[in-house]
Amino acid sequence: MSNSDKLATSRRDFLQGTAIAGAATAMIGTVGLGEAFAAGPVGRSDKPLKAAFSNAGLQATWCAQGKQAAEWWGKLFNVDVTWFDGQLDAVKQRAAIDNMASQKWDFVAIQAFGIGTLTQPVQKMIDSGTPVIDMDTLIAPLDQIKVHSFLAPDNEFMGASVTQALVNALGGKGKIIMTQGALGHTGAQGRAKGFESVVKQYPNIEVLDTQPADWDVSKTARLWETYLTKYPQIDAAFFHNDDMALAAYNIMKARNRTNILIGGVDAMPPAIQAVIEGRMYATVRNPSCRIHGGAIVAGVAAVTGGEKTGAGGIPKSVVTDGPVVTKANAAGMQWMEDHFLI
Repeated sequence: MSNSDKLATSRRDFLQGTAIAGAATAMIGTVGLGEAFAAGPVGRSDKPLKAAFSNAGLQATWCAQGKQAAEWWGKLFNVDVTWFDGQLDAVKQRAAIDNMASQKWDFVAIQAFGIGTLTQPVQKMIDSGTPVIDMDTLIAPLDQIKVHSFLAPDNEFMGASVTQALVNALGGKGKIIMTQGALGHTGAQGRAKGFESVVKQYPNIEVLDTQPADWDVSKTARLWETYLTKYPQIDAAFFHNDDMALAAYNIMKARNRTNILIGGVDAMPPAIQAVIEGRMYATVRNPSCRIHGGAIVAGVAAVTGGEKTGAGGIPKSVVTDGPVVTKANAAGMQWMEDHFLI
């Protein structure tokens, strides 16, 4: 090696070492030495673990993708995942969770169809010592139930960001409809708040209707058949998920009303393609893979590493935001979803 090569290598090593030391110092300065090195990344469980999962209903593509992600991450971490489908029905999900609570699990993860509907069986599992990870929507207010952690996006941000994109495209004036998810779903409640926080700033935006469709594409289609008959002018529509947005688009297309700007939530693959092709104006990623995969990691860390809730462990609430999807980042978003990363 020449002297110049040695000098370059030495300089590179010095810079890398300085950068690493600087990053470590910054982290220690922020969280303290003990917390910074208290816990490392969780590894694969040495013994097979049994986990029970449930989300709102596998009819919803977001939920179906979440199941795939949980099973994929489960294989990586040596977790056998058993699924209890919520079937987009609070009564049916309650029966499924009652069944879940009658069995023994190393940990469980649940997205409730509606807040307060599953409290009793979930509390039974918590009382038995089973870590319960709450996903996407509150099982109950966090001060009323001791879940291990709550992994969810900022739903108000998602609702506001897509609504703002629609309003900007309309130049701050026009007629808009919001089609909500299930009213008892805290994620839907947050998205509605985000929508309302934007439209109230624009006196020339008229909200025509805000009825819920409960994440149900058939109900969405029926609502939009009515809207297109009732309202000769609809300039934009915000949907609480992409499935409902695309179901409504099909009705709009059949009625030759494709001038309506459509915004959705979830950034599922069909919606990403719709944004690329211009059928949808905007969507935002509700990271199903990050939430369901994160629940696997949180459960394994709790069981094999003894990770507690709070300081030095997992926070009571973990924000799992994803970005607004545009034509510029759509392809990369699709790749990340293909590999269950977001």
